[in-house]
Amino acid sequence: MDKLLQVREFDMITENPSFKNDKKYKYIESSAFQDLINFIYKFSADEENADALKFMSISYKSNIGKVITFKNYVGVIQIKNSLQIQILPKISFDDEDDYENKKTKKIFVKMLKSMKNFPSKVFNDASLKVERMNIYDIFISAYLQEVRDLVKYGIKSAYIEQENNLRFYKGKLLTTKHIKENIIHKERFYVSYDEFHPNRSENKLIKSTLLKLQKLTTSAENSKEIRQLLTAFEMVEPSTNYVKDFSQVQIDRNMKYYEMIMQWSKMFLMDKSFTSLSGENTSRSLLFRMEMLYESYVAQQIKKILSPNGWEVLVQDKRHYLFEKPRQFALKPDIVCKQGNRTIIMDAKWKSLIDNERKNYGISQGDMYQMYAYSKKYNTSEIWLLYPLNDEMRGNSDIKFLSGDGTTVRLHFVDLARIQETFEELRDKLENTEM
Repeated sequence: MDKLLQVREFDMITENPSFKNDKKYKYIESSAFQDLINFIYKFSADEENADALKFMSISYKSNIGKVITFKNYVGVIQIKNSLQIQILPKISFDDEDDYENKKTKKIFVKMLKSMKNFPSKVFNDASLKVERMNIYDIFISAYLQEVRDLVKYGIKSAYIEQENNLRFYKGKLLTTKHIKENIIHKERFYVSYDEFHPNRSENKLIKSTLLKLQKLTTSAENSKEIRQLLTAFEMVEPSTNYVKDFSQVQIDRNMKYYEMIMQWSKMFLMDKSFTSLSGENTSRSLLFRMEMLYESYVAQQIKKILSPNGWEVLVQDKRHYLFEKPRQFALKPDIVCKQGNRTIIMDAKWKSLIDNERKNYGISQGDMYQMYAYSKKYNTSEIWLLYPLNDEMRGNSDIKFLSGDGTTVRLHFVDLARIQETFEELRDKLENTEM
């Protein structure tokens, strides 16, 4: 079984044994620590993955030594010495610290469910018992539920070309092979023929995925589920050439319910993370950009709360450009809310602000330039920035910036631990805000 290290964003990892039981640091042995550093260096030197690897940084602290910090990406990576590192989002809880990360995991799963390319329709955190599972097993369980639905719906068959040496003539005689095989067996025919069979590329890849996950899962529930699902694929051979079989996948109207499974099969079989991180130092990795997760989750919740009140909610609107001649520099606000002649722009920013007005609460100048451009291009004075609530900003509920020429940028803090209430509060603010 893999060794497990569970961290949250901004946690610091050290190899210094003096800090083995320190709550501020996560300790791993020197060999694993060096493997992780090598992983960072390898991809930091790779132009294709350099931006993605900004989520891992190496620094030096006096009396401690080198420390590794994760930020802005969550998920799981596995380094070659069988150490699995699970990275969870940093979420603030009003009542107490979530030392065992049970609450954090549940919220993380809800955020994943909001993503378009995540199998959310059957991804039920109650049935998964997420607090008892590691992240990779949560992903495996989500995949298995998709396959279970596929089996219930019906595994697709296709006409597959077969070659065989039969006692009766069928299809097309393969003359060269017939002469070679049957020079003394005049009663046989070496033929090729089409047979309606489930042994098509898509099913081969699913079976290969199930066999791989059977070896990787540490969950008894997942192991049992895989054994049961494999019986439905008894007539299917596992894929022996992933690249070739994926190139032959055909997703048409009749195969639409295979689409999600094929995406996840590719991810599992070819170790393709959502950030495309893979390599000799990792056996598998699944990493999600936290900003995208947060934006997706916020947009989903705003639609849920505002739509019943007559608001039209547009996500990632692409109608406007900063410059029209030539038409360049697309503006793409996270959320555009429209009701009658009223337009409100919202942007979700995954950043922890600081309770310091003189430092603009930690809001970047670039973000404010962006909000000002939205205001002018969408001809609206109402702009909202949605930041995750943290302990430092708890109680700061009415922060706003006035440009002096008709633009007002207001802040709203999203309490991920009480998501419905936090957007009901935002709805009430919108309805009570003077236009």
